Amino acid sequence: METFCIGVSIVGLMMFAYRGWSIILIAPFFAVLSAILSEFGIMPIYSELYMTRLAEYTKTYYPVFLFGAVFARLMEKGGLASAIAGKIMSILGEKQAILAVILGCAALTYGGLSVFVVAFVMYPFGAEIFRKANIPKKLLPATLWMGIFSFAMVAMPGTPQIQNIIPSSYFGTSTWAGVGIGLFATIIFLAISLGWLTFRTRLLQGKGEGYGGQVEQKQRKDRRLPPWHLALVPLLMVIVINVILSNPFHWDWGFHWNEASLEAFLPFNLSLLAVSVGKIQAIWSISVALILSSIAAAYIGRKRYQSGSENLLGTINYGAVSSCAAVLNVASGFAFGSVMVSMPGFLPIKEILISIGDAAGPLVSAVLTTNIMGGITGSASGGLTIALSMLGETWASMATAQGIPLETLHRIVAIASIGIDPVPHCGALVTLLAICGLTHKEAYYDIIVLMGLKFLVPFLCILFYMLTGIA
Repeated sequence: METFCIGVSIVGLMMFAYRGWSIILIAPFFAVLSAILSEFGIMPIYSELYMTRLAEYTKTYYPVFLFGAVFARLMEKGGLASAIAGKIMSILGEKQAILAVILGCAALTYGGLSVFVVAFVMYPFGAEIFRKANIPKKLLPATLWMGIFSFAMVAMPGTPQIQNIIPSSYFGTSTWAGVGIGLFATIIFLAISLGWLTFRTRLLQGKGEGYGGQVEQKQRKDRRLPPWHLALVPLLMVIVINVILSNPFHWDWGFHWNEASLEAFLPFNLSLLAVSVGKIQAIWSISVALILSSIAAAYIGRKRYQSGSENLLGTINYGAVSSCAAVLNVASGFAFGSVMVSMPGFLPIKEILISIGDAAGPLVSAVLTTNIMGGITGSASGGLTIALSMLGETWASMATAQGIPLETLHRIVAIASIGIDPVPHCGALVTLLAICGLTHKEAYYDIIVLMGLKFLVPFLCILFYMLTGIA
C-alpha cells in the first residue's frame, strides 16, 4: 500500500501540474499524501524532510539562478540576444531555416542565457524564417526545444546551464568534464534533430501543408541593437572566465580555489556547509563569471537604457525577482522527489535500480534512474538532482572501482537528464507551447518522437566510451 500511495502522489502531481497548478503549491501536498500510510508522521514529512531538501537545493544552486536570470535579462533588454540571433539567421538564410533556429538557440543557451529567455527571444525570429520558408508552424516548438533543451544545455563541454553544474556538486568535477563524450553527443543530437525535422518538413510540404495560421508581423529592424560582434563579448566572457576559475584541465599555472576556504566556518556548525571546496567550486566559478559578464552586458547595451525605453535598475530587479520563482519551482520538484525516494515503499524500486548498476554497470544504472526521475518531475534539473542525491555516491563508488573516470559519469548523467523530460506536464514544455501559440494536440507529436530518439543518446555515449575509451 505504501508503494501505491507513492504512485498516487506521482500521478496526482502530474495531473495537477498539467492542468496549470503551481508545483510550488501542490508538491508539498502530494509529498505529504505519499506518507499517509507510512511510519512517518505527516507534519514531520512536510516541515523536516520536504522543507529541508528544498532548502538544500536552494542553498546550493540559487546563485546560479539569480545571476543567470539577471544576466539573461540584461542580454534580452539590452538587445544583445536579438543581435546575435539575427546575425545567425542572416548567415544561414531561409533555406537552412531549421538549422538556423537550432544554432541560434544553441548559441544563446551555451552563452549562459536562461533557457526560458532563449525561447522568448528566438520565437519571433524562428516564426518569421519558418513563414518565409513555408515550413509548417507546428514543427517550430520541436525545433526550438532541440536547440534550447538538448545539446547546448547538457552535452557541450563548459555549458553554464544548471544541468551541467549539478553533477559537479556530487562528483567534484568541473563543467568541462567529459569533453569527448560531450562533443560526440552534440553531433548525435544535431543529426537527430535535423534528420527528423527535415524529413517531417518535406513530408508535410509534400502534402500541401505550409506555415499556415495567422502570419506574424515581420519584426522591424531595431537600429538601437548593438553590433553583433560586441553582443558576443558577454557570452564569450561567461565561457572564458568560467574556464579560468574552474580550471577543468588542472593546469598548474591555472587558478585554484583555496582548499582551506571553508575551515573558518566549521565552528559555526552550519548544517548545510559543504564538506569541501571541490563540491562547490563550480558554483563559485560560474557565479563570478555571470556577475562580470552581466556588467559587460549592461555596458554594451547601455544605449537602450539611456533612451528611456528601458530602465537598467528595473531590468536587474526583474531578473533577480524572477529567479526566485524559477528556483522554487525546481526546488519544489526536487523536494517532492526526495520525499518519494525516502519512503519505505520506494525501497523495492531503489533495489532494482541498484541491481541494474551491479549487473550492467553504474553508467547504465545512472541513465535509467535519471530518466525515471526526470519523467516523474517533468524537469531535467529536478530529476537529475534527485537521482544524484539518491544514488550519486553509489555510482561514484562503482565507477571508481571499475576504473571509470568521474568526468565520464558526469557527462553521461547530464545527457541522460534530458531523455524523457518533455513529458506532458513539463513546465518548460507548457511554457514553450504557450509562447508559440500552439497546443499539445497540434505540436506534441514531433516532440514525442524526438523524446524517444533522445532517450537513446546516452546509451550511444556509453557505447562510444566503451569502444574508444575517450572521456
